[in-house]
Parts: sequence; structure tokens; C-alpha cells
Amino acid sequence: MKLTMDGIKNREAWEKAGIQLPGYDVKEISEKAKKEPRWVHFGIGNIFRVFIGGIADGLLEEGALDCGLTCVETFDYDVVDKIYTPYDNLGLSVILHGDGSREYKVLGSLAEAVKAQSSNETQWNRLKEIFTSKSLQMVSFTITEKGYALQKADGTWFPFVQADIENGPDKATGAMAVVVAMLYERYKAGKYPLALVSMDNCSKNGAKLRESVLTMTEEWKKAGFVEEGFVSYVSDEKVVAFPWTMIDKITPRPSEKIADDLEELGIEEMQPVITSKKTYIAPFVNAEKPQYLVIEDNFPNGRPALEKGFGVYMADRNTVNLSERMKVTVCLNPVHSATGPLGVVQGYDLFAHMLNTNEDMMKMARMVAYDEGLPVVPNPGILSPQAFVDELFNDRFPNEYLGDTNMRLSVDVSQMVGIRFGETIKAYVEKFGDAKKLTAIPLGIAGWLRYMLGVDDEGEKYELAPDPMNEEIQEQLKEIVIGKPETFTDQLKPILSNERLFFVDLYTTGVAEKIEEMFREMIAGKGAVRATIHKYVNQ
Repeated sequence: MKLTMDGIKNREAWEKAGIQLPGYDVKEISEKAKKEPRWVHFGIGNIFRVFIGGIADGLLEEGALDCGLTCVETFDYDVVDKIYTPYDNLGLSVILHGDGSREYKVLGSLAEAVKAQSSNETQWNRLKEIFTSKSLQMVSFTITEKGYALQKADGTWFPFVQADIENGPDKATGAMAVVVAMLYERYKAGKYPLALVSMDNCSKNGAKLRESVLTMTEEWKKAGFVEEGFVSYVSDEKVVAFPWTMIDKITPRPSEKIADDLEELGIEEMQPVITSKKTYIAPFVNAEKPQYLVIEDNFPNGRPALEKGFGVYMADRNTVNLSERMKVTVCLNPVHSATGPLGVVQGYDLFAHMLNTNEDMMKMARMVAYDEGLPVVPNPGILSPQAFVDELFNDRFPNEYLGDTNMRLSVDVSQMVGIRFGETIKAYVEKFGDAKKLTAIPLGIAGWLRYMLGVDDEGEKYELAPDPMNEEIQEQLKEIVIGKPETFTDQLKPILSNERLFFVDLYTTGVAEKIEEMFREMIAGKGAVRATIHKYVNQ
């Protein structure tokens, strides 16, 4: 059995293996998407395929959608060459339940895969064709929070952004430059309306995307690449809208064990690959069943029947914002970012196993969400914060079959600490005058900085997860020696006072000194991290 268009013609073999096949004509919906593209997505990795691709698949099954998704990759072109093309753009969804059971489904909703590569004339021209189509209604994104970043922590342009500004639309390389270049093509073709929908895990993601798009637009106007009319087009949210969203589905790296199991079922070539840009991806995607996608209903050119998708809620902007704050600043992501790096330092591979076996880490996780987050989170109305957290701790976090790793939860933490901790800290300052009541959140920040030393609690070195600030922070901390607390002086001050990181100078909130003290205790020697956690969660 092969995961290809020819391979799935043998329906009996797939169904005998317990794998559901598309109930719609994959070729037909793919051809329609190529002729009249309606929904484009940037960032075509794991969460896109299983979540967004899964929603589209469900809509196609119901007859609520009649064309597939156009998949665009801006960063890692190996994903197209190794995961999309060899499998005829088919995907395999593997849903993992807490009791060990699984649901298998072949996804046929991914109609076309395009490289957003300006140096590839064929691919670049195809992207222009897509964006100049009147039929195009929405462009969604899962490019991670750093995909929208144009500037470094010091406020200067990233080198690739500087190059994009200088080189103009025809030689765009970064995601935001590519998007603006394509919007310019759409503008020139007829000023057609469009919705740009960030589905990334960051607060006010639509505003973040809009700010980056407008910034690149303004820089190109200054350089003479685009005219004032284009600036007006992009700036008018009645024409080019940037709906806000909240997205939630825990999607770990593809499991080698699941790859082996799929091959035992008779499906060929299921093993994960690691691309040249360190993307860990496979022909299948494994994920949990629960999912939430709250979308601001603002689509100037119409939209698919998204509200019919599993786990999708259409709402107004305020409701989306409150849902996002609930999840990203309180319920889920802060728990991951506070405990994941500490899990790496303590030698735990799996997040769920750590919580299930380490009483102190479970206490810390519950403190972050229940004790410190819930008291200051507003209720979005469509979702109950209390019920959301209860589901996390009763069903989702303990699910060891997910195989989610602490190292994955340590990716790009520097890009997220402001959202995941800063908002709650600011809420405490507003409510109490300072944030000195907090314990688990400062412990998580101290733990992240301890993790950045690259040495575990037993004194063994490990490689850090990818993060754009790894080098900068490690340089700041290079004089600190574990076992010699006297080497720690004022190295944390530039980090904890950086409002670009935390959205607030932590020294003004009453928590920076607490973080410094916790960090000092964590570098005392072997076992100091475990001892420090135990001390603070049992006070």
C-alpha cells in the first residue's frame, strides 16, 4: 500500500487496515482548487496538515466545501519535495486517544503545494497566478510567531528583512515580504478583497500579521517599489482584512513508533525525515483529538463554511481575543513554557510522563494554570476557562500516547515569554500593585534561563532546542558556572528588564528579584534544580 493517488485506489486494502479514505473525489477538488483557488495556507507543516487540512477534509466530506487547499511553503522547501510531491499531496492523520486507541484517516484536502521561492521562476509565477485570482477568499498562516518578526530584540532589522527591503517585491525571500509581494500582484490585477488569517499561537495574531505587512509595505513605498495606492489598499481592512484567531491542538513531532506501526499495517515509506532546515516531518501527522479554532468573522471576499468544521467557532474580535488570552496567557501555553524547559534540565523526554510521575512538576503545572492564571483571566463566553483547564489536566496533559516532548516545548521560548507570562504579570500589577504573589511563573522563567545554560541537573551537556535568541542569551550567561553561584552576578538584568521580551520591565513588577534568587538556587550544583522546584511548589 502506498500513500499516493494510485495507491489509494485499492480501497479494500486500506479499509481492511482500519484506515478511512476520502469520501470525495480528490482529483476533482484538487483540479478545482488549481483553477479557482479559494483558500491558500502558508506554513504547511504538521499542525497545518492535521488541523487545518483536517478541517477542510471534514468540510469536503460533508459537501460544505468543493475545492481543496493551496499549500504554500516559505521557509523549508524540502517539505514540498520530500513530503508533498512523493505522496501526491496526500496526508495521513493519526489521532491518538488517551486509552491508546487511534483513528486513521487519509486526507485528500491538500490540493497543491507551491514553493514561495522568488528565485524559482515557475513557482513564483504560479504563486502570482493564485494571488491574482478573483476567487481567492482567504490566506491562512501557521508560520510560528517568529515568522512575523522583522526586527531583532535591539530593534534593528533581521539581515534577511533588510535584504528584502532593499531588493523589493521581485526578489522577496522572507514570509512577510512574499505576502506583501503577492498582495501587490493582487492589487495590480484589480484591487480584489482578501482576508489574511494568522492561525499562529500568539496573542492578537491578526494585529501582529497586519503590523508586519504594513511595515514591509511602507518600507517598499519609501524605497520606491510600490505606490501610495497600494498602501491604501493594504491599509483598508474592509478590503484586506486581518481576522484574529485562537488555535489549539497539541501536535507533537511524528512518532517513529507510529511510523513502524503504519508500515506493519502495510503502508510503505512512512518514516519521518529531518530536512536540511531541521524540520521534523513525516507523511503522517500524529495529534490529539481535541481542537479549538476561534475565528473573527471578517472576510471581505466571502469565506468557506468554516463554522461547520470540527472545533471551529466563528466570533467577533473581542471574543477571539478573550479566547486567545485564556489559552495562550493562562491555560495551556504558559504551562508548556514554564515546565517544558525544566523537564529538559531534569532529564525527562516526554511532557506527559514527567507530569504523571513527578509530583512537584504536576504541582507546578497546576499552580501556573489554576492558582496564578485563572484568577486574572477574563471569560470569553463561548469557552469556559475552568472547563478548558480541567480538560487539559484530566484528559490532554496526561496523554502519554501523544509523545509530546519537553524539548519541543522549549522551541522558540524567547519569542513567547511576553505573551505566556508577561500578560499575567501585568494583570497582577494592575490588580495588586505588583506581582509578588506569583511563584510558579517566576519559577518557570528562572527555569527557562537555567535551561539556557545547556547543562542538565546532573551536570551533563545537551543541545538547546531552536530559538533565534539562543546565541545572544548564552553569550549573556557564559560566565555562569554551575556549582559556583558566585559566578552569577548581574547577568540576568539585561534579559529580565527587556520589555521587548516580556512586554514589561520585570524589575518594576516585583518578580525579577525572585527570579534571580530562584536561578541562583538552581545553579548551586547537581540536583539543585529539583531541590529548588520542590522548595517553591511546597511552600
